[in-house]
Amino acid sequence: MDRETRVRVIEHTWITMSDGCSLSARIWLPEDAEQNPVPAILEYIPYRKNDHKALRDAEIHGFFAAHGYAGVRVDLRGSGDSDGVLRDEYLQQELDDGLEILRWIADQPWCSGKVGLFGLSWGGFNGLQLAALQPPELGAVISVCSSDDRYADDVHYMGGCLLTDNLSWASTMFGFNSCPPDPRVVGDRWREMWLERLEDSGLWLRQWLEHQRRDDYWKHASVCEDYSAIEVPVMAVSGWADGYSNTVFRLLEHLQVPRAGLVGPWGHKYPHMGGPGPTIDFLGECVRWWDHWLKGIDRGVDSDPMARLWLHDARSPLVPEITGEWIAEEHWPSPNIHYREFELAKGRLVAGAERTDGAEDLTIRSPLSVGLFAGKWCSYAEITDLPSDQRLEDGGALVFDTDPLETDLDLLGDSVLELEISADRPVAQVAARLSDVDPDDRATRVTFGIRNLAHRDGHDDPQPLEPGRRYRTRMRLNEVAQRFRRGHRIRLAISSSYWPLAWPAPEPARLTLHLDGCRLHLPERRAPADTPVPRDLGEPRQAPTPAHTLLAPAHREWKVEHNLATNEVALDVTNNDPVLHLHDNDLVFGRDVRERYSYRSDVYDTVRGEVVHTRHFRRGDWSARTVTRTVLTSTRDAFLIRATLDAYDGDVRVFAKSWDETVPRDCL
Repeated sequence: MDRETRVRVIEHTWITMSDGCSLSARIWLPEDAEQNPVPAILEYIPYRKNDHKALRDAEIHGFFAAHGYAGVRVDLRGSGDSDGVLRDEYLQQELDDGLEILRWIADQPWCSGKVGLFGLSWGGFNGLQLAALQPPELGAVISVCSSDDRYADDVHYMGGCLLTDNLSWASTMFGFNSCPPDPRVVGDRWREMWLERLEDSGLWLRQWLEHQRRDDYWKHASVCEDYSAIEVPVMAVSGWADGYSNTVFRLLEHLQVPRAGLVGPWGHKYPHMGGPGPTIDFLGECVRWWDHWLKGIDRGVDSDPMARLWLHDARSPLVPEITGEWIAEEHWPSPNIHYREFELAKGRLVAGAERTDGAEDLTIRSPLSVGLFAGKWCSYAEITDLPSDQRLEDGGALVFDTDPLETDLDLLGDSVLELEISADRPVAQVAARLSDVDPDDRATRVTFGIRNLAHRDGHDDPQPLEPGRRYRTRMRLNEVAQRFRRGHRIRLAISSSYWPLAWPAPEPARLTLHLDGCRLHLPERRAPADTPVPRDLGEPRQAPTPAHTLLAPAHREWKVEHNLATNEVALDVTNNDPVLHLHDNDLVFGRDVRERYSYRSDVYDTVRGEVVHTRHFRRGDWSARTVTRTVLTSTRDAFLIRATLDAYDGDVRVFAKSWDETVPRDCL
């Protein structure tokens, strides 16, 4: 597998769809592929192969080509240099185009007829979705940081609560969709294509806010609707700091095909590139998978454990170093997992038999500040976007601690919180955090969950609460692999808001926990001594990075401010990409992002999110720049969207548009 071959690159080719739309592709080939055809690996995403992902694409697909595969990177219809307009995620048009692309690839003289689907995030999503359509050319899938459930476990909603990543992500795609194609690729029609995109791509945030419950809009392309539709082997990959780690475990449990799961100490990145924890030879792992399923070469894939998982050791929120070890599970669900039950007493988590005080009721009405130090729902593993010391949050929550542990305790899987709860408002949310508290009282968030109590019986048909009435509900916290060391405590913290990770309820609600009906179930891993340990996953490898010059470094910053004069509290996020000059196509480009999430005087009607993207491109005397701005606010009855889009050809503004939209709240 380590023997490499020479690679040639087809910098650009058109793939023409049946309706005449041409999609732009870049292809990396083993030098002799036309004499000795090879399987192909397709990555199919909207993130601009000619600039934004050009370096990363070459490192990945160049590696695949050097190891005997054709690497094919295609810009979605309406993105990058492809024709058309991109109007939303995962539309049927996207999937239909994907099927045509697979057929086109399989028919090429350099292809053996077998294709693998590969991708992170969007590419991981449509990899699963295309697999469920059962194209005959498809032989295997590697899906990284993706979801099988577009409503319950994606960037939009969590537990029936609106994630502010919904605003952040809509704004990201607002910025991407505003960008022009490259004149060097598409020729003189670049401006006409650009203006069509600017006019017609739409305000995706409104579309997503119009679907606040799990309706047919979200069920479309959610492969959890029918796992049996996927009939090819799947490797599912994520990181514990990523927003999509739960998907790996559901796919392992529900798919009926050969499958493998890999979850490491990373955020929303490929595992050979990701932090904050140790990276691995992920591309080598991919080649092993492709060799086995696309070439029929025995690489020992059949003998790998079903799940290879990073078990976090005790860690500090103030120190970025990640410690832990790789563990293996031969099957999932694992027979090594046994749930331990704890009851909630005043300030304490106790085993049921150890309760000495009578159960009572506790109430909480949290300040909006609970959540300012929560980090990002979907972390990119920058130090800035990970959760901080949870003592900064715990003052606005009900806190329940175990006694210091007498022995080490390993958790693996999803914790379940049973609540008997009432609220004084018809719509209320509850957030639960599990933290590792060290002997110096530093609290590291291990996992969390949030729930819109109007969605207590499901996401299809939410119903308002009857104020004062007791309800029983179960919350599943995100999957976790964590070792709690002897002498540490496990902390459960419960709050009535979690801003700005999640948009708050229409008005502040007081929650009452009836402790006689509250339980926490923790997934303790008790592995036998002879449990296999995963083989060494190696050091990262990739193909050479194309020649480029760094003109300005990236700038990442998260800053919490409390202006005591105005009583405004804000989280300011700066997320500027590096400015790069790509030598091969002589293109200079960059992206600046500013996000601000704020409120005043703890008043819910003042909650506000604003995201501004500036994107710029330059080659010689040609330049283009776009500025997108999205502001989301709310009242008790509605969400309010204000957005603007400005596009400049050189110094001349050639397009301007604004939106002023209102979307009624639906038990949210």
